[in-house]
Amino acid sequence: MTTSPTPQELVERALEASRSDDAVVIVRTTSSANLRWANNTLTTNGEMSGVQVSVLAFDRRSDGVAVGSVTSAASDLAQVLALVELADTAAQAADVADDAADLVSGGASPDWSEPPARTSIGVYDAVAPALGTAFGTAGGGGRVLYGFVDHEVATVYVGSTTGLRLRHVQPTGHWACTAKPTSLDQSAWVGGATRDFADVDPVAFEAELTRRLGWGSRRVDLPAGRYDTVLPPTSTADLMIYLLWISGALDAHDGQSVWSRPGGGTRVGEQVAAPGVRLHSAPAYPGLESVPFVHTTASSESASVFDNGLPIVPTDWIRDGVLTSLLTSRHSARVTGLPVNPAPDNLVLDVAGGAGTTEDLVAGTERGLLVTSLWYIRVVDPQSMLLTGLTRDGVYLVEGGEITGLVTNFRFNESPVDLLNRFSHAGATDLSFSREWGDYFSRTATPALRIPDFNMSSVSQAQ
Repeated sequence: MTTSPTPQELVERALEASRSDDAVVIVRTTSSANLRWANNTLTTNGEMSGVQVSVLAFDRRSDGVAVGSVTSAASDLAQVLALVELADTAAQAADVADDAADLVSGGASPDWSEPPARTSIGVYDAVAPALGTAFGTAGGGGRVLYGFVDHEVATVYVGSTTGLRLRHVQPTGHWACTAKPTSLDQSAWVGGATRDFADVDPVAFEAELTRRLGWGSRRVDLPAGRYDTVLPPTSTADLMIYLLWISGALDAHDGQSVWSRPGGGTRVGEQVAAPGVRLHSAPAYPGLESVPFVHTTASSESASVFDNGLPIVPTDWIRDGVLTSLLTSRHSARVTGLPVNPAPDNLVLDVAGGAGTTEDLVAGTERGLLVTSLWYIRVVDPQSMLLTGLTRDGVYLVEGGEITGLVTNFRFNESPVDLLNRFSHAGATDLSFSREWGDYFSRTATPALRIPDFNMSSVSQAQ
């Protein structure tokens, strides 16, 4: 019998084989398990695994450095050596890179020699029986459940000809469930992120969905307009993630974003949100632990292949309402004169004095809306960060601090920058999960926000 090479062996052999002046090799192994259900019945389950290898070749010339990058699924040495040849050839044919810099150097992380981490269907040993209970309860009450749970453990290995040897294990889990009455005339959604599913209780989330469907026993049609609106942490996360993603320093420097200063430059140092607002990231944030170094296969406005292995450090994007940082590679930092702040994989919003839950903010609202879910969010105007999107699976009327009915779905038009200035109340920051972006960016902690004049620009027919 033959054994597959280890990720470390794939890295070392690829580096040895490269004909280019320098090389970086990234091996990403994944192990995942999932369950899916519909109509109160499990429909599919499975385990998957994979190995993806990226080879970046750097061809140094008198006028600069050219880069060739090739990525593919690969599991044996022959496949990896073929990728090396392709990357070397691509580097020789490429133009010199604008973002050229010395590659990051260093030694091996203490766990470099460890094998890839894995998950299995056993991660649902407690979840699966509880799902059965939830299905029975829902069916007995005339409700149907649809949803999924997914758990992935990714292990990333980064090696370079400069001696860098880094390893990181990233567990990522998320779950979502939609409930409908058998009449199918309304729906409610809940979802969340988790590292290991020890904190996921299907019986509890079925009970919450039942509560929300109960709110829909009364229907109220409302016109478009501005409403006193409570956004739970999931909806706040939807908007804050987009705000981070458009915070590239080069776009701001070039006059293309909300962070561009009229006349040139960026708005770093300006008051852009209410005092006490802090938007920040940190790889070691409890419950949101994420990769602490850059590993990228392509350069972009805010990332550079030359930065592979560069540490990702705790960063305040907005501190006490002041814009303090933007997304930068070493290249864009040189262009804009800002500090180096690579893109993180988590995001936290804190509001000084924020306290309580979504329910507490609802209790303080005389008449308004609770918007439990947003979707199909798109940018309308980058220079004001105006977004549009739809509500989905539950917009509820609040009267006298109580939820009294289900209302119309809407299209909204709002800027998250404006919202950070206009909110009237904020809850305590809690681990959250974005309905819209959670598949790509699941590590957030945000508060519920109450917006006194949230713009529901038109009525939507979405159900």
